[in-house]
Amino acid sequence: MPPPRPVPPTDSQAGAPSRRTLLAAATAFGLVPQMGRAQTPPPAAPAPAQAEPAALPAAPGKARFRPAPASETPVWCFDGKALPPTIRVKLGQPVRLKVENRTDKPLSLHWHGVRIINAMDGVGGVTQAPIPPGGDFLYAFTPPDAGSYLIRPLVVGGASEPSGRGLAGMLVVEETNPPAVDADVSVILQDWRLDDDGTLMPFGQVPLAAAHGRLGNLVTVNGKPVPDTFEARPGSRVRLRLGNACNARATRIKFEGVKVYVAAVDGQPTDTFEPLRATLPFPPGTRYDLMVDLPEEEGATCGIHALIGKGLILASVTTKGPKITEKRPPISPIGENKRLPAEIKLQNAMRRDIVITGGAFVPKDKKDGASSDPVYTGDPKKIWSVNGVSGTTSLQPIFAVKRGQVVVLALRNETAFPQALHLHGHCFRLLHPLDDGWEPYWLDTFQLLEGRTARIGFLADNPGRWLISATVLDRFDTGLWTMFEVT
Repeated sequence: MPPPRPVPPTDSQAGAPSRRTLLAAATAFGLVPQMGRAQTPPPAAPAPAQAEPAALPAAPGKARFRPAPASETPVWCFDGKALPPTIRVKLGQPVRLKVENRTDKPLSLHWHGVRIINAMDGVGGVTQAPIPPGGDFLYAFTPPDAGSYLIRPLVVGGASEPSGRGLAGMLVVEETNPPAVDADVSVILQDWRLDDDGTLMPFGQVPLAAAHGRLGNLVTVNGKPVPDTFEARPGSRVRLRLGNACNARATRIKFEGVKVYVAAVDGQPTDTFEPLRATLPFPPGTRYDLMVDLPEEEGATCGIHALIGKGLILASVTTKGPKITEKRPPISPIGENKRLPAEIKLQNAMRRDIVITGGAFVPKDKKDGASSDPVYTGDPKKIWSVNGVSGTTSLQPIFAVKRGQVVVLALRNETAFPQALHLHGHCFRLLHPLDDGWEPYWLDTFQLLEGRTARIGFLADNPGRWLISATVLDRFDTGLWTMFEVT
């Protein structure tokens, strides 16, 4: 489900980043002071000699999610830290990371939302061979756009487990001239499916994959159980980068006690707008950049809530200390991305239908019409299909298009569940029903409700074989993805 339509509101180059820059992990929701064509970087100053890539080991670790006497939870994490890292670079800087797989399962990392070169997209079994246990792989690319992007494991048939064990992160590509703020904070949402003793419940459960996916029973923000709390000076202007790295948890988020403005959706800047009823849809893979001016009085409390059950407080901030006295202009757009087309010429578009089928069915009680638990009795490895075919490593593209062609896809969800979908290597506009326009923001991820059809339009300007994939990773593992080719 896309964000509500906006209402009117009432790039210096550098050379290769240092190891410290690339591996700087976000603090646990603490306030951190701020320091075209796809994959075509802006002109950059001459770079120094190629630096050694920074190592990013993925390895077993432990995290305490439940108080003693419950055990610590065995997790997988990067660089020995249970917190999901935030990797920061400036626009025009290259990313060079050698991912070392110290787990016992194949691994690859997808840079969710980056309009990346195809060989670096990180789909194990499609764009690269999975990294075997004990192996490594060098990810080397220059992000073409500033923005906030997720790092998610994505191996065909094996993405849910490394994600469910904790592997996640955020890539922040800072604008050349970012807006002035007092803090720039990355907020990564995850959930965990735990037994009472704190261990992770088993993976590969067909009933979950065929229905809602691996929904967790404990939610964390930046690796810490919610709710998290922190303090900030009254009147602070904060940039919040929110990313949903859950395996399956789609929710809506609501803001209490503060007025927020959306400055970017899925990494791409938009005209700033206030969310309708102060809420935003938040399926897996989605990102928002929010600009927030905290209250000017001391002792005020603001919160971010997830609309799960009766409501769940994700984080709250209390104003404390001397008031920020610096006068700033009103919050305004952070600037358009001129590397994206100003318009999409739909009249010459290649048009294709994408039909999603499969999964469990939800029987109705014959007497009172109430729904029973979902039921699935088919092939456990091919639960979901796109245009009648389950995704496997031998899958061929369902269509091919020349670079520079506009594509319009009509996506129809014939399953019993909402489907969160991600377009790799590109970003798109969600079209209006009559082809008379589109929503005024770019997306790479959106949620399609059951029984509905939505149409998206995009410029196919990035060569390679690209996925259209479920962001609920148990569904991805059991066939819910397809592929197209740009030549």
